Amino acid sequence: MYSQALQDPTGADGAGPQDDRFQARIDAEDRIEPNDWMPDAYRRTLIRQISQHAHSEIVGMLPEGNWITRAPTLRRKAALLAKVQDEGGHGLYLYAAAETLGVTREELVEQLLTGRAKYSSIFNYPTLSWADIGAIGWLVDGAAIMNQIPLCRCSYGPYARSMIRICKEESFHQRQGFEIMTVLARGSAEQQAMAQDALNRWWWPSLMMFGPPDQQSQHSDASMRWKIKRFTNDALRQKFIDATVPQGHFLGLTFPDPVLRHNAASGHWDFGTIDWDEFRRVLAGDGPCNRERLAARRRAHEEGAWVREAALAHAARQRAVAQQREAE
Repeated sequence: MYSQALQDPTGADGAGPQDDRFQARIDAEDRIEPNDWMPDAYRRTLIRQISQHAHSEIVGMLPEGNWITRAPTLRRKAALLAKVQDEGGHGLYLYAAAETLGVTREELVEQLLTGRAKYSSIFNYPTLSWADIGAIGWLVDGAAIMNQIPLCRCSYGPYARSMIRICKEESFHQRQGFEIMTVLARGSAEQQAMAQDALNRWWWPSLMMFGPPDQQSQHSDASMRWKIKRFTNDALRQKFIDATVPQGHFLGLTFPDPVLRHNAASGHWDFGTIDWDEFRRVLAGDGPCNRERLAARRRAHEEGAWVREAALAHAARQRAVAQQREAE
């Protein structure tokens, strides 16, 4: 889900003794660390994927943030606030991991704010009701967990280690969302209708999160060979559907897919055709909330300039004090 935009042809580096030794380490399940030699294409792929993941966590705070004050109870407000804080922390972990590859956080943020960097298409959809917060937790965070648990075994050490804590917190987010949907699905007729409406609107965008079909994914082979990814887009999407459909049926909800049915022969759930034209349109910047999301991030960046300046000034002062003490 966080490599949706890996579509420009970077390609793999040419074969050579160093490349062969590098691939041998990957095949042996060795972790690659920042000071280790790595092919330029491996480094570029990681920077792109990790930064897109970081951008997605930061932008992902926006659809839910405007529901903190409107959550129905104090308990719901506190839980949602904790979740949004977690997402901000995830972004910071990931920006720090990307920095170990030789890119600055300022460069990455500038790429996001100018629209040159992508983030997950799912965060360009609006949250119209409280049930949407439940659907995001259940579906969006559920899809995130499906994708991110294998990333704990990513070949690049800093990325893999950052995912361990992120996955633990995402598990909390998914349980929170499913619990919201459970309460609504077992509530009044109006609440049940809210839950069903949220599922209708979030189901297909959630399936798009895993990226394009394998035959249209230009870099899956390299990412799989380098063990950045452990499963293909389609394999993860099918795994998510197989896990999620029984949960929805348990809630008494109906999925907006007339083709959806269990295939006894394969043991999987067959599903309908995803609207990949919509996926490409939203990813290209023409979704329901693309402009709103970037405008909010630019505004926050501008309004937070004084905080960054104060932090830099404080750090400079602390360094000066430490240098003076050393001189004495």
